[in-house]
Amino acid sequence: MDESPLLKKQKLAEKGPEKVDWKKWKAERKEKTKKLKEATFLKTLEKQKRKQKEEEEEERKKQLQEEEIKRRGRPYTVSIALPGSVLDNAQSPELRTYLAGQIARACAVFCVDEVVVFDEQGDDTKYLRKSFFPKHQDLQFAGLLNPLDSPHHMRMDEESEFREGVVLDRPCKPGKGSFVNCGMRKEVQIDRQLQAGLRVTVRLDKSQNPESRVQKGRVVAPHVPRTESGHYWGYSVRLASCLSKVFTECSFKEGYDLTIGTSERGSRVDSVTLSPFKHALIVFGGLQGLEASLDTDQNLDVTDPSMLFDHYLNTCPNQGSRTIRTEEAILITLSALRQKIETAV
Repeated sequence: MDESPLLKKQKLAEKGPEKVDWKKWKAERKEKTKKLKEATFLKTLEKQKRKQKEEEEEERKKQLQEEEIKRRGRPYTVSIALPGSVLDNAQSPELRTYLAGQIARACAVFCVDEVVVFDEQGDDTKYLRKSFFPKHQDLQFAGLLNPLDSPHHMRMDEESEFREGVVLDRPCKPGKGSFVNCGMRKEVQIDRQLQAGLRVTVRLDKSQNPESRVQKGRVVAPHVPRTESGHYWGYSVRLASCLSKVFTECSFKEGYDLTIGTSERGSRVDSVTLSPFKHALIVFGGLQGLEASLDTDQNLDVTDPSMLFDHYLNTCPNQGSRTIRTEEAILITLSALRQKIETAV
């Protein structure tokens, strides 16, 4: 017969308290700690996986946005203007060449679309073109320059939808287009006949016969790689006989809808917000600043350079040197405005 609960309790009281099994207690405690650590680890691992997944999703969205922007193309342009006298500060033909190369590199790195070189003396004549391109003598030290390595400077075997080329002086059959050297192993036959020596932008046909002796392509406007595919396709160079012609002889039909002047007397760049634009122009002064260009321009009747621009900015406040060279100002300014331009457009 089972003992009653009262009897069991009485026997336990007579027996006295049981000794603690410390070995067993430690093992149980160790097991609990182990399970707690495992649970914490799993929770942390799950959190990390969730965070990684969120980061991957964010990166995927960013890539999709970039691809969408690339598909849409880039509708806006950025132009810079600077006086030709900046090269006078160099002490030899080699250094002048290298200085021009520094400016060209800055323009390529920051995707500048147009470079306007104006005469700081304000002499409204057409002499600049002959002065800048006399029998290619200005290019005698071009070998000193670092390559621009722009996207449109293709390698021979690099695949691309667009290429720059030169029309060849080679006969073609009636009804067939001219042949173009696009820097590839094969020549490209375009969709029209053009004058030999002409530089053209070519869109290569997507379907090519690998056995064909030539490739097929179509001539497009130079802006198409930028506006349709979002590629940076180098910059054009325009000469202006004075500061006012920088504005009045704009290459774009709509004109510049955002103009920025640079000067140590301007407002701090940190506080400026740029409005949306289609064609932006950033103007740099020479050794004497934009004031010197303004004083010699007979077409302008203002005395304050800031009146010519939507924004008149100091892009390097608290500068440690008394002067900032133009080639330095270009890098500083384009760096300071890069994010502001992307936000505006």
